[in-house]
Amino acid sequence: MFIEYSIVSQGCHAATAVLWKHRDDERVRSYTNNLDSMHKVVLETKNEASLLKMAENLKQQGIPFHLWTEQPENIPTCLATVPVMRSELGDALKNALI
Repeated sequence: MFIEYSIVSQGCHAATAVLWKHRDDERVRSYTNNLDSMHKVVLETKNEASLLKMAENLKQQGIPFHLWTEQPENIPTCLATVPVMRSELGDALKNALI
């Protein structure tokens, strides 16, 4: 049970961090101006290498994100993007399992 809770909290940390870091982005402002209609998609990836590949893909496509690294272990565990339409992601997350 502890593992599931820690995964949820890491996702929350990443989502909060990306919204705060990019709070001046119009997509973030629009998203947070309608709190009752927030929508999130959670995907799974195979391993740390595929997570880091997705982060690199997002960086290359210019999509703002936050990669959460769990401490003190220094292990990347999840990432969150600014609110974007799936069509804007292109192949950035193509290795994610839906």
